[in-house]
Amino acid sequence: MTAARRVLLVRHGETDHNAGGVWQGQLDTPLSDLGVQQARAAGRAIAAYRPSRVISSDLARAAVTAQHVAEAAGVPVTLDPRWREIHVGQWQGLHTSEVRARYAELLVEMDRADIRRGVDGETLAEVGSRAGESLREILDDLGDDECVVIVAHGVSSRAAIAHLLGIDQHLATHALATMGNCHWAELRQSRIGWQLSAWNAHA
Repeated sequence: MTAARRVLLVRHGETDHNAGGVWQGQLDTPLSDLGVQQARAAGRAIAAYRPSRVISSDLARAAVTAQHVAEAAGVPVTLDPRWREIHVGQWQGLHTSEVRARYAELLVEMDRADIRRGVDGETLAEVGSRAGESLREILDDLGDDECVVIVAHGVSSRAAIAHLLGIDQHLATHALATMGNCHWAELRQSRIGWQLSAWNAHA
């Protein structure tokens, strides 16, 4: 692979809540057996990028995924709670069917604007601000030809990228499909700045 300053943003491996259609938000759920297999496979693929370090959300599903990636690459892991998934308020722990039945009007409104998830959760802009702050710190500290891996969540990763690139958060949810478990995005620095060079890449 050609050398360049770049960052990979990796979504965690599958959990039973992912597979079962349950809203997780910031619930601290473990990886499923399949999720562990996905993390190991992603680790082997990402090791080819020769990352210098791995930074992760402190939620278990991301932190365990990050450990597999770091072990494959032979680098350390640092946990940063700013990469936690969006807090979905009263939806956390509910099945999608329950959310649709009890919060139909709120879901319609959410399709139109960036509102708080689950009545008292976070907005996309809030997530983009906290995760984006960490991302900018990482980019500011990135050495020549260095690659850093961030292991986080579907929404927090997309929100941070949108924040960095100046893309409207609500537009980003429509334009960029949610990354699959253990899929990743790649940010690469070009002569005109940071660009999204890959989305939903996988092993």
